[in-house]
Amino acid sequence: MLTSLTLQNFALINHHELSFYDGFNVITGETGAGKSLLLDALSLCIGGRADTSMVRHGKDHADIYAQFEFAVEASGVSSHNANTAVAVRQWFESHDREFDGEVLIRRQLSSNGRSKAWLNGAPVSLTELKELGSMLVNIHSQHAQQALLKPSFVIEWLDSIAGLQPLANQTEQAYRTYQKLKRQAEEIAAKEAHRNDRIELLNSQLADISPLLAVDYEQIEAEHDELSNLEALMLEASHAVQLLDNDSDDPDTMDLLGKAIRLCENQSEVSATFSQASESLYLAQQHVSEAVGLLADYAEQQLPDPERLEELNTLISLGHRLSRKHGLPAINLVEEAQVWQEELDNLVNQPTSEVLEAQINEAWQHFTALATELGEARQQVAPSISEKLVTQLQPLALPNARCEFVFTEKAAENYNAQGKHDIELMFSANVGMPMQPLYKIASGGELSRMALVMQVLLATHNQPSNQNESTDTDVAIDLSEPMLVFDEVDVGISGGTAQVVGELLRQLGAHRQLLAITHQAQVAAQAHQHILVQKHHDTDEGQTTSQINVIEDEAQVDELARMSGGVNITEVTREHARSLLADVNK
Repeated sequence: MLTSLTLQNFALINHHELSFYDGFNVITGETGAGKSLLLDALSLCIGGRADTSMVRHGKDHADIYAQFEFAVEASGVSSHNANTAVAVRQWFESHDREFDGEVLIRRQLSSNGRSKAWLNGAPVSLTELKELGSMLVNIHSQHAQQALLKPSFVIEWLDSIAGLQPLANQTEQAYRTYQKLKRQAEEIAAKEAHRNDRIELLNSQLADISPLLAVDYEQIEAEHDELSNLEALMLEASHAVQLLDNDSDDPDTMDLLGKAIRLCENQSEVSATFSQASESLYLAQQHVSEAVGLLADYAEQQLPDPERLEELNTLISLGHRLSRKHGLPAINLVEEAQVWQEELDNLVNQPTSEVLEAQINEAWQHFTALATELGEARQQVAPSISEKLVTQLQPLALPNARCEFVFTEKAAENYNAQGKHDIELMFSANVGMPMQPLYKIASGGELSRMALVMQVLLATHNQPSNQNESTDTDVAIDLSEPMLVFDEVDVGISGGTAQVVGELLRQLGAHRQLLAITHQAQVAAQAHQHILVQKHHDTDEGQTTSQINVIEDEAQVDELARMSGGVNITEVTREHARSLLADVNK
C-alpha cells in the first residue's frame, strides 16, 4: 500500500508530507486549489511524463517521494496485498535488486527539463519505473475509462470474476504452443530446399575427405618424407656406423673410447676423478654401441615397398588437393570435418515439415478442446454476472440499465489466445433503446460508474471456479495493481446516486487501497481519510501555495457543508454534513 507521499517545491506546494490509510482516501477542495497535484505527483513516481511547469517558480528542481509498504505476517505476505508483493518481489529479483517489503521511489524534476529517478536509493530508468509502477498503482481518469472497455479487457474481467483465469491461462499457453509449432513448420518448409542442398554438400565433403579421417595425417606426412629419402638415409646410417665402429685400420669412436677407459682405470686408484670419468666413459661406450646397432640395422634394411610408397603418395596428394579446395591446411581438415559432421547431424535430425504436421494437429486439438471448455464456462457464468452488473448500476442513477455479454464464435482461422469467441459487453441505459456495445453508446459518466462497479465486483465477489486451483477473492483488474486512483469518478451524479457511489467506494476500500478526487459531499463522507486541499495567498511574500491537511471532526463537517451548500456555510448545511457522517458510522 502507499504509506506516504512527500512533495517539495512541486507546483504550488513548498513542502508537504502526506500519509495515507489502507482504505478509502478522498481528496476534496475548491476548483483550482490543487487537488490534482497529488495525482500528478503520484503519476510521476510511477513513471509519468514530467513537465518543467511542475517545478515551483523560482526553484531549480522539485522532488517527489512515494513510499509503498507490504505487510509481512508470520506465515508470509499478508493476504490483503499478497499478489502485489509477489509480483513486486519477482520484479526486483529479475532486475537484480533487493526487496525487503518496502519500495521508496524518488523523482526529481529540474527547471531545465531534465528528470531523474531513484528506487530504494539506487538510480532507476523511467522504463523500469513504469514497469514497477504498473504493479503499484492503477489510475482511472474519466478519459482513461475508454481503455478499460476494450474487448480484451471485458474478457479478462469476465475470467477474473468467474474464477476462470487458470483455464484461460492454459488455453493461452496451448495457443502459443500451436503457433510456435506452426511458425517452425513454415520456417522449415521455406528452408527445405536449402536444407537438402546443404545435406548433400556436407555428405559430399565428408566422403571426399573420408580417407584422411581414417589415418593420422601427421604420421602419414612423416612416414612419406622418410620413405621418399630412404636410400640416402641408409647411406648416411652406414657412414655413421663406419665412424663409430669399423673393422679397418682407421681409428673409430669405439676404439678411442676403449683407450680412454683403460687410461682412466689405470689411474682410478690414485684419483677419484679418474674413477668417475672411467664410469662415464663406460656408459658412453654402451650408448655408442646401441646407436651403432640401430644405425647398422637401418642401413641394412630393405628398400621401401613401392605399394606402400604409392599409398602414401596418394594420401599426401589428396591432402594437398583438399587443402587447396577448402583453403585450409590438410592437418586442419580433420577438425573441420568434425564441424561438418555436427552440422549434418543437426540437419538430419531436424524435424521436417511433414513430421511437425502431426505435432501441429495434436497442438491444435489440445487448444480447441481447452478453448471449447473455456467458452462454455464463460457462457454459463455470463448471465449471472451481467445481472450483478445491472443490480449495482441501477442505484447509480441508471434505473433502466441493462447489460448482456454477447458471444460470437469466430471462424477457426481467427481463433486466438483468448479463445474461440468475440465477447462484447452490451449496454443500454434507457427504456426502449436496444443494447449496443458499451464503448459505442455510454457517456463519460456512465463509463465511470461502470468501471467503478466492475472494480467493486472484482474486489468483493465470491468467485466461483470449477478449477482445481484456489482463487483469491481479493483481486483487482490486474493482480499487480492494488492501489486504485479515481479522478472524479462521481462526475455527473448527485444526491442519492452520489450516496450510493460513496458507499461503493467505501466497500471497495475494504479490499483495496483507494484514492479519489470528488466534488460530492455524499462521497467524501464515506472516506476512511479525508484530505483537504486549499489555496493560500501570502500577501507579505506575494506567493500562492496549496495547503494540504487531513481533516476530521468539525473541520470535516465544515468541508462537507461547503461541498453541500456552497460558500455560505450555515448551521443547516453543517447539520446535513453531520448526518452524512452519522450514516457512515452507524
